[in-house]
Amino acid sequence: MTTRGGSAAGSSAAAGITPPRDASGRPLNRLAREKSPYLLQHQHNPVDWYPWGEEAFLKARAEAKPIFLSIGYSTCHWCHVMERESFENSATAAALNQYFVPIKVDREERPDVDRVYMTFVQSTSGQGGWPLNVFLTPDLRPFYGATYFPPEPRHGRPSFLQLLNQVRQAWQTRHAEVVQSAAQIVDRLRQGAEAEPASASALNADLLRRAGEALQETYDPRHGGFGGAPKFPQPSQPRFLLRYAKRFKDPSATARVLHTCDRMAAGGIHDQLGGGFARYSVDAEWLVPHFEKMLYDNAQLTQLYLDASLISGERRYADVARDILDYVHRDLSHPEGGFYSAEDADSEGHEGKFYCWTRAELEALLRPAEFELAARYYGITRDGNFTDHSHPAPLPHQNVLSLVDPALGASQPALLASAREKMIAARARRVRPHRDDKILASWNGLMLGAFARAWAVWGDETRRSAAEANLSFLQTKLWDAASKTLYHRWRDGEHDTVQLLNGYAFLLAGVVDFYEATLEPASLDFAAALAEGMIARFFDASQGAFWQSPPNSPDLIVTFKDDYDGAEPAGNSVACLALLRLGKITARSEFTEAAQKTLGFFSRRLEQFPQALPYMLGALDFSLAEPLRVVIAGDPAQPETRRLLQAVHSVFQPNKVVLGNAGAVEPFAKTLPLSFSGPVAYICSGTECQAPTSDPAAIRAALGDS
Repeated sequence: MTTRGGSAAGSSAAAGITPPRDASGRPLNRLAREKSPYLLQHQHNPVDWYPWGEEAFLKARAEAKPIFLSIGYSTCHWCHVMERESFENSATAAALNQYFVPIKVDREERPDVDRVYMTFVQSTSGQGGWPLNVFLTPDLRPFYGATYFPPEPRHGRPSFLQLLNQVRQAWQTRHAEVVQSAAQIVDRLRQGAEAEPASASALNADLLRRAGEALQETYDPRHGGFGGAPKFPQPSQPRFLLRYAKRFKDPSATARVLHTCDRMAAGGIHDQLGGGFARYSVDAEWLVPHFEKMLYDNAQLTQLYLDASLISGERRYADVARDILDYVHRDLSHPEGGFYSAEDADSEGHEGKFYCWTRAELEALLRPAEFELAARYYGITRDGNFTDHSHPAPLPHQNVLSLVDPALGASQPALLASAREKMIAARARRVRPHRDDKILASWNGLMLGAFARAWAVWGDETRRSAAEANLSFLQTKLWDAASKTLYHRWRDGEHDTVQLLNGYAFLLAGVVDFYEATLEPASLDFAAALAEGMIARFFDASQGAFWQSPPNSPDLIVTFKDDYDGAEPAGNSVACLALLRLGKITARSEFTEAAQKTLGFFSRRLEQFPQALPYMLGALDFSLAEPLRVVIAGDPAQPETRRLLQAVHSVFQPNKVVLGNAGAVEPFAKTLPLSFSGPVAYICSGTECQAPTSDPAAIRAALGDS
């Protein structure tokens, strides 16, 4: 997020000067100069918004005003609601402009800023979410905050305007008390961020066993998933359970994950017509989603469904993975290869309007036989199953599509295909939800890995093309090879100047996936450079683990080490596993040592609350024994080599690495030759290898038995 010099639209308006206007004549505030789609959504507000940066901080200090910090993202439904109700209201804007310095932050561009103030709000209120609204002293210390504020008093809570007046009065009449409280709050935040690392003595297989057992205690046997409503997919959890099931030979854990995959795929959280998954369901049965679609969810879910397809041998899981990738390729792809961030929940001001159907709509659209089948198959009723309660004039009788009777469709595939074709065409004529078209290094890294691995498993060249284009885009637009610097966001021809652990770690994981799928030496070189840049900027060599942002960032009052795998995995978790894999491929001890020290730093948290870090548990699982190294000796561009690679990737064996015998690979691999008859695979552990083979069936059998 950049802050540029020059006169500010909001300041001009406050000074009585006519503010700048857009082509349609609407006045603009200073957010019109930004690149973030979220900030640009607020460029017409009468609020005198500033982007996060020194211009706003200087104003707050010079005028001794508190800062009103509002954090959200462009596809956030309740952010839209609060904008409509409050930030477009002239009286509310007048109060904000007169008594505060209002700042807008896109949490997806600055997750490090969001983490600081979300931690504060969660610790003081017990709740979190977006929009996140926090009042700060001019030196950025928080003293009060919450999420959504209503425009009118509600449920014992004041209106937003009343709250602004209360905060203003406290700032003016109890100033010293407020400042002292803010200082104490920051001290507590810093103490929490500077926790001492624990001994690594607990890092053993028993910890993995207890973690798997604890996670399974939250399993929903009826609807699948782990925990109750609202339900987030959180793919790190079921993916860890698949590792757990393999290590401890627990078929019940596998069955629970597959059941979860089935229920999610059948639910309304899965877009039954257009593909891809929404961010979460508001209920326990995966039926009614919060309709926004995020790139990071769909990348991780692709990996989960690929795992499920390999473990089960069932095509339906691979079909779901294809469905996700088709959606991303069609609707979230920049022409040059980058992947956009998200699609909104709202369309024409109504949540879910693009996705939902009334019975009357379908009756008018389909032939009677098609309608009868579609209504039973998708669970269409006259009353509907969804109401957007956040809108003052909710649309009646809306139906979210889910698979209520899948067998019915299987018995009449041609009729169902005809109905679906008409429904898809009709939906395409609707007003599509807003698309957040910024391109983030972190989320693109996750999706790069998903496309690369899908190509490795299926041999589908369209997936390889997408992965290659994405990797090229990221290296061209966001990577500075000379300084080994990865920038976080690109949009509209420009990258930002922000650097985040998640960008380096997620992209590193994706590039390692890409290398293992292609064996291209150049991609291995890039992975090593990313790892070097990440360690140099973020690694705490004295205590272990990685900081979320470079230490001593001037616009952060505290810097954290991520320790929670939620909807997105923690940067530390992803960095840890990616470095372990890369260390085994290259035999570079500095990568392995950084990962091991990270595991040691989090050992107490892994022991006491393992379900908080399921992705990191996967890294621990990988670290406990020498992983298999599958060395492919041969030209990876040749069809015979590709057959061997596809065989390697067609088996669920998470504790392996795949490498060629050329480029920056470990020295032993370079000694393994081709056979006189062509490319061969060596399955090795340490310096011992099984007999080389060119038989895909033999490779699958060897990996499956390991």
